[in-house]
Amino acid sequence: MASADGRRPVVVGVDPDPSKRLALAWAADEADRRGLPLRLVHAQGMPTGGYRSGEARPSWEEWNRVLHGAGDRILEGAVVFAESRRPTVEVSTSLAEGEPAWVLREEARNASLVVVGSGHLSTRREMFTSASAALPLTAHAPCPVVVVPEPEHVTEQPAYFVVGVDGSPHSAAAVDLAFEEAALRGAALRALYAWHPPLLGVLDEDAALLECRRVLSETVAGRTSTHPEVELHHEVVRGHPVQVLTAVSEHALGLVVGTRGRGGFTGMLLGSVSQGVLHHAHCPVVTVPV
Repeated sequence: MASADGRRPVVVGVDPDPSKRLALAWAADEADRRGLPLRLVHAQGMPTGGYRSGEARPSWEEWNRVLHGAGDRILEGAVVFAESRRPTVEVSTSLAEGEPAWVLREEARNASLVVVGSGHLSTRREMFTSASAALPLTAHAPCPVVVVPEPEHVTEQPAYFVVGVDGSPHSAAAVDLAFEEAALRGAALRALYAWHPPLLGVLDEDAALLECRRVLSETVAGRTSTHPEVELHHEVVRGHPVQVLTAVSEHALGLVVGTRGRGGFTGMLLGSVSQGVLHHAHCPVVTVPV
């Protein structure tokens, strides 16, 4: 929901585990940098059973009461954390019933961006956390989605953002947002084109690399006039895009990719590259739809 003055908030999915606050911290910092309100969302799925055979189960109303009470406490703790970290940011909350991916996708309709944590799902208990929402949310959200990994990684100085470029409209949109993010943080920007030669090779590798450099240069052209303070580095790197972007993400402030570049396959929720970096990147990943 947009604020009264029309500003679209930064929306963050709140994890029920109070020790997992990196996504919330990232979202609060981003809202402060952009001068936007922050909306904390906790989504509750269907309650799971924990009763032995023969025990009387509580009524549906009792389940709801317990769930809502727990959800309220989770959001109260998140508000305290966000307000102590960024006291000037306007904070609102939403406690919703339903699958987190669906709830956050609805919130994304009126958001500037949506932030979630990334966890490796391994137990049934984790199925209703914001982490389980990451892949379907990034595939369908109408606004940029940021997936913040746990635990926090180590960045390098001078600080830099990375953006993956492949010449598609999706990567052009990713470049625009990457320049914004780098400018907001006073960071440099590394624009990478990962060239992965076909199995049978190419007749003229020098010509192929020259074409990659041309596409990269044309994709980032004009942005430096809008953000002259951002130090831009062009890089064509040989290797699979997922491996190249994962490696360079190790000490980056963030990695920006389009949700479906030329590496996507019909029927997949996400392009193969964007899905790969979501699983393997070391830093926050920002996916940008067209």
